[in-house]
Amino acid sequence: MDLRPDDLSTSQAMVIDSHATSRSILVAQLRDFGVGKVVQCLSTAHARRLLEQERFDVVLCEHHFDGSSSSGQDLVDDLRRNQLLPFSTVFIMVTAEATYTKVAEAAESALDGYLLKPHSANNLGERLYQARNRKISLRGIFEAVDNGDFETAANLCLKRFEARGPYWLYAARVGAELLLRTGQYDKAQTLYEAVIAAKTLPWAKLGVARSLLDAGQTAKATNAIENLLGENPKYADAYDILGRAQFELGKYDLAMSSYQMAVDMAPDSISRSQNLGLMMYYVGDRKQAEKVLDRTVRLGLDSKMLDCQTLVLLGFIRLEANDRKGLQRCYEDFKRVVERSNDLPRNQRLSNIMTTLLSIQDHQSAQAVQTVRELAKGAKSAEFDFESASNLLALVSVLAQGTIRLDEVESLIDTLGMRFCTTRPLSELLAGSAAGFPAYAERIRACHPQIAKITESAMSLSLRGDPKGAVQDLVAHGNATLNAKLIETAYLVLQRYEDKIEGHVGLMQTVQDLRTRFAPANARSVLGDPKRQAGQLMLRTGGAAARNLPGMKPPEPPEPRHAIMPTSPT
Repeated sequence: MDLRPDDLSTSQAMVIDSHATSRSILVAQLRDFGVGKVVQCLSTAHARRLLEQERFDVVLCEHHFDGSSSSGQDLVDDLRRNQLLPFSTVFIMVTAEATYTKVAEAAESALDGYLLKPHSANNLGERLYQARNRKISLRGIFEAVDNGDFETAANLCLKRFEARGPYWLYAARVGAELLLRTGQYDKAQTLYEAVIAAKTLPWAKLGVARSLLDAGQTAKATNAIENLLGENPKYADAYDILGRAQFELGKYDLAMSSYQMAVDMAPDSISRSQNLGLMMYYVGDRKQAEKVLDRTVRLGLDSKMLDCQTLVLLGFIRLEANDRKGLQRCYEDFKRVVERSNDLPRNQRLSNIMTTLLSIQDHQSAQAVQTVRELAKGAKSAEFDFESASNLLALVSVLAQGTIRLDEVESLIDTLGMRFCTTRPLSELLAGSAAGFPAYAERIRACHPQIAKITESAMSLSLRGDPKGAVQDLVAHGNATLNAKLIETAYLVLQRYEDKIEGHVGLMQTVQDLRTRFAPANARSVLGDPKRQAGQLMLRTGGAAARNLPGMKPPEPPEPRHAIMPTSPT
């Protein structure tokens, strides 16, 4: 049946406010509007736990909380960043702060409304009506997203933008996000620039930078972000993207500073704190990494936003420090966190790492070696990813520090390095995992020049008029190493010289098979398992977005497909 924006009878609402008087006023007003159930929370931490567990149709949240460093803005940012706030939920910030900065923050986080105190019941009613009306107006777009029909969703967004229909700016942002997340970087950049031309907005300028960065134009992306920060120096998402760009340029110190700036602006953001700690670990600053990772665990232990890899790396640090109690506490916390995750294969891999750390701590060397060898057997499987490689390298490095060196360790390190050293920054990340035993770290670093030499040799064949020989050479080495850069380069050469390569179809089938298993489109090696790329507008797909507004019929279950959820800054 059709949904009416003024029908709240079957809705469930939440009011988040530490002040009893203002909280009771909001609750009473919602009940006067006919809201079926209203839940009250005194803190953002309590609200976060409830919002992770069940759906709410309306959330009214105070911006400022006395005695807490966490604000309502921090809460909504983290919820959206980690895909925990469905499109159907109306989220309205209630505050006495009417500064431009606060209003801009609300717009940037895609809030549904911003209600200034003191307010009347009519003011609140208008905000709710407007927000729910927008949800209804854009329902066709988000149903297409939920059904996996991204092309239709993007076209609907473009039509609304071009016609300047209701909510055209929001539709443009959704459309650009769909284009960007499906690899259509040029089209996304064009749409973001059209938004800027129509109405200059920081998120659109950041979208241009993200398009450039994803298309490999890192230097241009960096300049665009720096210009944006010159205009909006407190735009935390821009610092996230700047850090990623600086890392890809190999400017690690600058990247760390940018990530630190983002954390300083949102100290209670679990995902930002987590990413900073993981970055510190991989670049070798273990002392600071321990502080940040430990704080992240304490901050997010009861939250779905905390990633298991955070506890794994903290476990490595505790083992290196011979902190038995700290390691045991990490293990107990890990078991709590892993129970909330549905990624069973990853959970098992990380659980094996944690139990091996305990075995090493208890001097059960035989058990530890056996587990490491079992993990190493999967080093050439499609499921074995960058995270698995870095954890396995860290394990063999810890064993070597204790004078336990496997006979096959050098071959294993070469296998991991030749597979995952696709760029110099990622090679450094991988080497950072073996920092505890420098000889292993240097052996990893030596793999990147070998991959570069193979690529250059193949490209020279292409330049000399033998593109087929170049592809065959790249495929042979790609098969041997499973290196995504070699496989992707073979695909690009094959595409460019399609008309000049005899047996093109057969070669393309071979290359596409390798790409599907070992170099999927838009794949990036990530730190941990973050849920949202900075600057991205969350688009929940497949079932998640099916948590509809009361009265809206859920769509039929979609066919299995690839999600458009983003990858993390790497």
